[in-house]
Amino acid sequence: MLDLIINNACLPDRSGQYDIGVQGDRIVTIAPRIDADAQDIIDAAGRLVAPPFADPHFHMDATLSLGLPRLNVSGTLLEGIALWGELKPMLTVEAVMERALRYCDLAVAQGLLAIRTHVDVCDDRLTAVEALIEVRKRVAPYIDLQLVAFPQDGLYCSASAERNLLRALDMGVDVVGGIPHFERTMADGARSVTRLCEIAADRDLMLDLHCDESDDPMSRHVETLAAETTRLDLGARVSASHVTAMHSYDNYYASKLIPLIAESGMNVIPNPLINITLQGRSDTYPRRRGLTRVPELRAAGVNVAFGQDCTMDPWYSLGSADMLEVAHMGVHAVPMTSREAMEWAFTSVTQNGARAMGLPDPTLRESGPANMVVLQAQDPIEAVRLKATRLAVIKHGKVLARTAPRIATLDLPGRPTTIDPADYAPAMDKKDI
Repeated sequence: MLDLIINNACLPDRSGQYDIGVQGDRIVTIAPRIDADAQDIIDAAGRLVAPPFADPHFHMDATLSLGLPRLNVSGTLLEGIALWGELKPMLTVEAVMERALRYCDLAVAQGLLAIRTHVDVCDDRLTAVEALIEVRKRVAPYIDLQLVAFPQDGLYCSASAERNLLRALDMGVDVVGGIPHFERTMADGARSVTRLCEIAADRDLMLDLHCDESDDPMSRHVETLAAETTRLDLGARVSASHVTAMHSYDNYYASKLIPLIAESGMNVIPNPLINITLQGRSDTYPRRRGLTRVPELRAAGVNVAFGQDCTMDPWYSLGSADMLEVAHMGVHAVPMTSREAMEWAFTSVTQNGARAMGLPDPTLRESGPANMVVLQAQDPIEAVRLKATRLAVIKHGKVLARTAPRIATLDLPGRPTTIDPADYAPAMDKKDI
């Protein structure tokens, strides 16, 4: 007897419908039909079963703090940072843990089972670090939570930032972080990139920098990061997050830069919800969209993974732990509306996110981990279009969350009495994509 069977599932990378058999924490078989008994059976009924979502860029120490101690009236990045500076001295371990655990509950309900969160270390108490190390331990059975030692005020702008960053790494934080464009000078920013890369190399850790999160076309720290990544052979252990200044680079410079990024092997993590909200604030018209050059980076072979960044905090008053919302916004804002690009947007918040975090490939396969999400959609494009309901969320073979399908009841003469949004799409074969 199997522990779990999912019947009649559509898979992102195959045509037709399949049954998925689970024993313990592994997928033991994927076949058109499984004739076996199981302790639990889920009928996917022709809906999509996909890897769980991964968010490679988030700020869990600030999440759900909207309105504390006040609201960001201007909506700008700089006011958000200033507001976070006001909130930081008020933080307690208990309050940070409570908000973070509530967010993790929401994440599980949305099928988001891998999160990389930046943790501000420019607080000599390291309150948020202490809190999130404990949260990481508590959620380990159901969320892969990575912590980034993030000197929010700048490695060299803050007198104790480097010392605190090293303390945080000694406490068990997973990833080296930084924010070179927030240093006092461009030279200090470049110096911080080199220093942080060397720390990551010396400690054999991953590195994830907030890099050129600016509208300034002269903010070019990603070039230094690519060069240092190549020099130190850090490769895919490195991620450049945001990189929004690239939307303001001239095409000649971008044509030189993007091959350097590809050569380095590092990842790029845009954050569509935040980038299009915070960037371009000083523009009149025409106003820049605020996202980096996603199609060009993809074409060069760079692993690009969308992140959520913020949910109800000093920088962003919206958000819901919904990585399909992130992909949906990316499709609109880049823009990228070919069917191939829309399908890629789904991959960007599943496989690509896991890859950027250095996690195993989550593609559903025999002998692979039994981690998956049943979605109220028939394929990845429809999942992005509808921001599909997560009908079931499974980790290590255990069903962690179930949600009833979104079904509307109508009272219209001569029309259907119920509507499933996933039924309202033109038929299209995968060969047409």
